[in-house]
Amino acid sequence: MIELLAQPFPLRIIDLLDIFLSCILIYFIYKLLKGTNALSIVITFLIIYLIWIIVSFLQMRILTEVIGQFISVGAIGIIIIFQPEIRRFFAMLGSKSIERGKKNKFFFWRINKNEIDNFNTTAIVQAYQHLSQSKTGALIVISKYNDLDTIIQSGELLNCQINSQLIETIFFKNSPLHDGAMIIKDNTIKAARCILPVSSNYNIPANLGLRHRSAIGITEQTDAIAIIVSEQTGHISISKSGNLQEGVTPSRLQEFLDQEFNS
Repeated sequence: MIELLAQPFPLRIIDLLDIFLSCILIYFIYKLLKGTNALSIVITFLIIYLIWIIVSFLQMRILTEVIGQFISVGAIGIIIIFQPEIRRFFAMLGSKSIERGKKNKFFFWRINKNEIDNFNTTAIVQAYQHLSQSKTGALIVISKYNDLDTIIQSGELLNCQINSQLIETIFFKNSPLHDGAMIIKDNTIKAARCILPVSSNYNIPANLGLRHRSAIGITEQTDAIAIIVSEQTGHISISKSGNLQEGVTPSRLQEFLDQEFNS
């Protein structure tokens, strides 16, 4: 065994290229999963795979067979567990907004941000500040690069400019449009009273209602941003990539939206 390890291994240029491309792939997978529960699962799976390589190299037949079977079944489990991330990845990859020659890169393409430049974040923040003070429940979903046409068609079409008073009026408790979500796309209020997919994540706290679960659900499946006002507490929350940030102040909301859409 020592003699085997002491033997020189020829390193070709194609091997260096293989290592380089593998590192790039791992890096972008990490960026895709960063901030999600799936990242810890991937790390665990990679550790198990590394152990399998070691026991295979050491010719430990029983462990090699057991871990090998686990990896075979685990590969199918990975697809099931990562279904939201895989869906979001291919949605981003096939987005109409991915073009060559623009400023922001995504893999080997560049993302066109012209559609969301000069986004009117101030009106949204002003409306949410008033909605929070009056404890009026609200849910706004802001599209980035993924189309939300199916979600938009599930509600009442509006196609209005973003206006803080209009947002407050729509979410007023006696308004016929206050239930469901408002969809904002291309700096325009596209629709209200839209139906969103509800997250099936079991780690969501029991005190969060359907509004928060819907916000998490839509951000698990798309790259959209969801902003929520709790009807019980008046607290503002932000959901991105299936993660929920609670207790957001209006100033923090302004900073977050500017960073996402106007940077």
